[in-house]
Amino acid sequence: MQLISGQKLALNQLINSDTKFGLRIQFDATFDVDVSSFGIAPNDQLFHDDYMTFYNQPQTPKGELQYSSQGSVSVFSFDLSQINPIQTPRFVICATVGNEHSTMRDIQRAQIDLINHSDQVLASYQLNASNFSQEKAVMLTEIYFKNNAWRIAAIGQGFNGGLKALVEHFGGDVTEQISSEPTLVVTAVSSIDLKKKIVLDKIEKSAPHLVDLTKKSLISLEKNNLLNIKARVALILDYSGSMNNQYKNGDVQKVIDRIMPLAVSFDDDGSFECWAFAEKSLRLKDVSLNNLNNYINTESGGYTKWNAGARFNNEPAVLDAVLKYFTQESASELPVYVVFISDGGVSETKKIKQILKHASSQPIFWQFVGIGGHNYGVLKQLDTMDGRVVDNCNFFEMDNIQSMPEAQLYDLLLQEFPLWLKEAKSKNIIRG
Repeated sequence: MQLISGQKLALNQLINSDTKFGLRIQFDATFDVDVSSFGIAPNDQLFHDDYMTFYNQPQTPKGELQYSSQGSVSVFSFDLSQINPIQTPRFVICATVGNEHSTMRDIQRAQIDLINHSDQVLASYQLNASNFSQEKAVMLTEIYFKNNAWRIAAIGQGFNGGLKALVEHFGGDVTEQISSEPTLVVTAVSSIDLKKKIVLDKIEKSAPHLVDLTKKSLISLEKNNLLNIKARVALILDYSGSMNNQYKNGDVQKVIDRIMPLAVSFDDDGSFECWAFAEKSLRLKDVSLNNLNNYINTESGGYTKWNAGARFNNEPAVLDAVLKYFTQESASELPVYVVFISDGGVSETKKIKQILKHASSQPIFWQFVGIGGHNYGVLKQLDTMDGRVVDNCNFFEMDNIQSMPEAQLYDLLLQEFPLWLKEAKSKNIIRG
């Protein structure tokens, strides 16, 4: 089969067993052309520095991919059975020109063959040099995982710059060492640094006023080994009458602003579910970077028009609603991190205890925060409450959202969540 640029095929259409195969690459040129493979994570960045495969690093850690060459012919040998497609869903095969005076337009011939374990050619793809101008690099083909199948794509996309530019494009750093033998040392940005960069990029693009706040949240996340955790985030807001001033003076909006960096870090879609409660539970629209700005005054006509019944505390109503949502209406295998904001007036002690004891067998952690109130009642007793499968709650209080340094706030918000994660995993409440 002759592939053309842009064509995509499932490998099982070409190979009986699509786990082991090779890509044979041959360039005919009067100068050297180097080929390399980049193992790309779901965030479109180099998964790890070990997953750039080329002449100076010919094998990935588990032998998923091996590089060999003889003369002008290079071969990448794949063993897809060794690859976790969730972590590294694609491999991009690239070529670069090392000669500063030459470009991809100067090549005479370039061919990429898909071969089986017997070196039989199953498909070929030829580059047309006339398609290039000043490009010194080209993305040749891509092996990628989609819809439960590995696939091949013929790309042929020119790229300005050489190998260094490609590495940096995929999130790595390059150090060139001068020696008798040309050596390229690739140091990828660590997965932690990549995660921080992704979160900051999202915040800077959509909510630049939260960049400094986000940096502080990332420090706390990193200290607690939570940067690589995936979780759903939710917020519950006390809407009783005693909270009026905190809504009016902007403190509740500040709470939402402070939760957003956690949602962007934990949750792939960068949003979080939100409820308000008084006599009744009120499900609000999910908070996202698109509607974050002035959310309190715009959501459902603004907070003054929210319909949550009479303005007195009824915590059991919203606890039941949130529990039902995450265990029935929108259940998933991801853990859930719930922040519950209250200014006190808690009275339904028995019902609250019953709900949280029942919820202790579910993958939900409840972080209660008291702001500017009193009479927090049972919320102060959560750490010593018995009858639970795991300790699924935590509580702290502060005078107001401005009274506590942001770094300290994030430390307290994340203090017990990692402990709960560990215990919940040991009890098979959370899997994976």
